Amino acid sequence: MSKRPVFPSPVVLTSSEAVASLCETLRHEPFVTIDTEFVREKTYWPKLCLVQLGGKNDVALIDACAPGIDLTPLANLLAEPSCKKVFHAARQDLEIFLHLFGRLPVNVFDTQIAAMVAGFGEQVGYDSLVGAITGQSIDKTHRFSDWAARPLTKAQIAYASADVTHLRVVYCALRDQLKEQDRIHWVEAEQAILTEEKTFRPDPRRLWEKLKARTNNRRMLAILREITAWREGAAQRVDAPRQRIVRDESLLEIAAVKPRTASDLARIRGVSSGLADGEMGKELLNAIIVGEAVSEDELPVPPSRKKADRPKVPQGVVALLKVLLAARCETYRVAARLVASNDELEQLALGETDLPVMKGWRRDVFGQEAQLLLAGKVVFSIRKGELHVEAPSL
Repeated sequence: MSKRPVFPSPVVLTSSEAVASLCETLRHEPFVTIDTEFVREKTYWPKLCLVQLGGKNDVALIDACAPGIDLTPLANLLAEPSCKKVFHAARQDLEIFLHLFGRLPVNVFDTQIAAMVAGFGEQVGYDSLVGAITGQSIDKTHRFSDWAARPLTKAQIAYASADVTHLRVVYCALRDQLKEQDRIHWVEAEQAILTEEKTFRPDPRRLWEKLKARTNNRRMLAILREITAWREGAAQRVDAPRQRIVRDESLLEIAAVKPRTASDLARIRGVSSGLADGEMGKELLNAIIVGEAVSEDELPVPPSRKKADRPKVPQGVVALLKVLLAARCETYRVAARLVASNDELEQLALGETDLPVMKGWRRDVFGQEAQLLLAGKVVFSIRKGELHVEAPSL
C-alpha cells in the first residue's frame, strides 16, 4: 500500500492561450493521464464538457464549454507519439476525440485492460483499482453531475481532478508490475482494437443484430436491416439519440407490418405523425422499399439459424475446457474473459483452431493445453482440496 501522494492543485483553463501553453509542456513528458466529462442524454454525439490532464507538475481541467476556446493544441498533444496517453476504460474518451479531431490518440495505455492482465479481476472499476493499489478511496458523489452547467463547483473540480491524479500512481504501479511479469506485450495486444477507427464507428448495416428480432423471416430482417441503418444515419445527421428518432420496438413493428404510406406509418406505436408526414417519414418508407427489394441470396441470416446450422456442441467437453480455463487463469492471475469467450470454447470443442485463443500469449496461457485436453492428454486431480492439472511438457 502506497503512501498518500501529494498532488498539485488543479487549475481550470478557459482560454486558448492557457491550453496551448499546458499542452506544449505536457507533450514533452513521458506520459500524461487523461479523462473526460461529457453529456449525451439529448444528443447522438457526446458533448465534451471537460478534459482532465495530469502531468508531472500539472493538474489541469480544460473547460471545453468556454466560448471560443481552441482545442487544437490538445489534438496535437494526443497525436504526439513520444508521450504516452493514459486512460482508464478508454473507449468513450477515444470516441469523443475521434469525433472531435477526426483521428484517434496515439500511444494509448488503458489501465482497465492492464489491470485485467495484471490479475486485478474482470473489468475492474477505477475507484476499486485506486483502492487496491493506493489504499485511497475516491468520492464518486459527482459521477452524474451536469457537466455542461457553469460555473463548476469546487466539489466537481475536486472530483474531476481525482480521475487523473490517482491515475498516475495506478499507471506507474501497473507498468512496473507488468514489466516484472513480462506482460507488457499482452496489454499491447489487447489494446490493438483501440487503434482502429472501426471500433468506434460500427457498420450501420450490422446494427439490426442488436435488436434481437425473434423471427426467422429473412425478408423482415432485410427490412429491419435497412430501417435500422437509416435510423443510425438520421440520428447522426440531426445529432439526436437513436431512440428519439424511432424506438427499437417501433422498428421491429415497422419491419413486420411494412407500412406503405405516411398514414400507415403514423399508426405504428411510437411513430409521431410529424415524423411520418415529414422528410424522415419519406426516407423511412423508402428504406422499407429497399429492404423488400433485396435479392434472395443477399437476405440476412437469422442468428438463431446460424447457431442451428452449427454442429451440436459437446457440452461436457466445453465444461472441461471451462475448468482448464479457470485453473490456468488462476495460475497466471489473469481475467478469464481476456483469454477466451464461451463462443471460442464451443468452437474449440468442435475442433476449430483458427481462433484468437490459439494465437500469441493466449496460446501460451491456455490454447496449447486446451488442445492437449481435447486430445485426451490432460489429467485433472484434487490434492488437499486444490485442483491440479497435469499435461505433457510443451
